Amino acid sequence: MSLPAGSLRFPRFRVLLPRTRLAYVHLRNLFTDAKRDRSARVFGYVCVWLPEEFLLFFLQEGEIVNVTASPDGQRFHPIAVADAIAKVPREAEYGEVCFYEADDELLAMMYWTQLGEPVPWPQDINPGKPDAVFGYLNATMHDGVLEVISDEGRTYARVRDGRVARGYFSDDGFGESEEQIRGLLAAPDKWVRARLWPVPAPLPHQAAPALIQVYREVMTNTVRRLITSGSPNASAVAEQARRHLMPQHPALERMAVSLDASPNSGGSTSTMGYSRSASSAVKDPIADTRALSAAIGAWLTEILWTAPPANGTPPERFLEELLRERRHMFQGAGLFDALGWKLFV
Repeated sequence: MSLPAGSLRFPRFRVLLPRTRLAYVHLRNLFTDAKRDRSARVFGYVCVWLPEEFLLFFLQEGEIVNVTASPDGQRFHPIAVADAIAKVPREAEYGEVCFYEADDELLAMMYWTQLGEPVPWPQDINPGKPDAVFGYLNATMHDGVLEVISDEGRTYARVRDGRVARGYFSDDGFGESEEQIRGLLAAPDKWVRARLWPVPAPLPHQAAPALIQVYREVMTNTVRRLITSGSPNASAVAEQARRHLMPQHPALERMAVSLDASPNSGGSTSTMGYSRSASSAVKDPIADTRALSAAIGAWLTEILWTAPPANGTPPERFLEELLRERRHMFQGAGLFDALGWKLFV
């Protein structure tokens, strides 16, 4: 069967897993091996073609740091790591997968050309003409990225002071980078599109699924302990505080407290904290570690200012007891810096 973005191709340095039917590959084991096996801790990406969606996993030193998704290979959107993995059936009948090595600069180019905004070409410039493109780059001394899409193959050129410093090509070619790009733009028998971008920022890192799960447990335990201490409306206070803080901390949109889960688990069924049951309705926030920790810190502070423990326990003592077991994780994630009290744990 045909797959969305089935002919989409990106540059790569080394083939770690050639494009293969998904039925022959256990994706979760692939990612777990990439975390554990020293030889697999590479910078690269994993493409997954599903019957209704294309997923692109970005890896740094074997760790998944971000994911994008697309219904057609043209329009991309970010997706949480655990949610992306949950979309892949454990026993896939259809779909394909590949795993390629790529350096950090290329990964950043791929990510931001999918989710960022391109630099508009002037009306008098035809981006399909090589001389017009390179004349404009030289005249403006552009710093950034030139992306060339040729028959669904993506090519990226790092441009400095209007000149191509290096190129990343989805298909093998010969000659200098600028010469190859000119050849792509001038090809008469291919559909070609050129887009211009600013200098890409470093590839952003999503908060790890394991940390998100721990924060869910923290908030559930916070509400449970407040109820036990004599504050029966703690759940309503927590929800009101979450909604109040969402405009400032968008990560809280997907962090609602559910007292149906056990205090020490949130329904995660995977190893290495990568995924959950595909049937779970819970969606993870898309935020980096510091932003997520800032959101949780603000939420905890708001709850404890509004509804402190009814048994008279000071909020800082309450938090020290709540967070002590995983204090090193929270310290590293920046949670303590985001709280309204200084803790001694």
